[in-house]
Amino acid sequence: MFTGIIEGSGTISAIRPSGQGRRLSVAAGFALGGTKIGDSIAVNGACLTVVTLSGTRFDADVSPETIDRTTLKHAKTGDRVNLERALTLSGRLDGHLVSGHIDGTATITHKTKKGNAILIGFAVSPELARYMIPKGSVAVDGISLTINACNEFEFEVGVIPHTAEMTTIGIKSVGDAVNIENDMIGKYVEKFLAGRTGGAAGKNEKNPVNMDFLLKTGFI
Repeated sequence: MFTGIIEGSGTISAIRPSGQGRRLSVAAGFALGGTKIGDSIAVNGACLTVVTLSGTRFDADVSPETIDRTTLKHAKTGDRVNLERALTLSGRLDGHLVSGHIDGTATITHKTKKGNAILIGFAVSPELARYMIPKGSVAVDGISLTINACNEFEFEVGVIPHTAEMTTIGIKSVGDAVNIENDMIGKYVEKFLAGRTGGAAGKNEKNPVNMDFLLKTGFI
């Protein structure tokens, strides 16, 4: 689990085949003290597992599913990436709850200066846009951002100078693809309300969580 508050950036130093997937070597731009083999690190928002570690360099395997669903399919040696190690229960949750499981990708449509912020627009599929709401949260390449406006085909965020400087969002250009993880709360609420229990035994059971239940219990 992550927060979407990027610790720093790193550089992909090597990409090698690994079965049907790939193995990335990443040189982090900050100390990885306390990190050990088996730990999770979000690379551009995708949760990867550290399999080798030496100083500030680590290797991580990328599964075929992650390659298919994320921008890591286009990764090249020398690319800068956003890095965040898994949160600890003793730390502050400054962003929002981020799983590191990417839902899909979006494409930057515009970047416009407004005051000290950069307004960035993204084209997104309706399948992803359905979970977005104004002032809701979204993780873009692992960065926790607030949605300013959205519709079924696009959304816009505002990026402050600190975020632009600390992450790769500041060097992204119009037309670049980014990883998107929607707010997990919306996905769970949809599943509960739709009665999709996910188990074979539950398919014929009536879902107790519906609009009447929410009204009676004071949730709405």
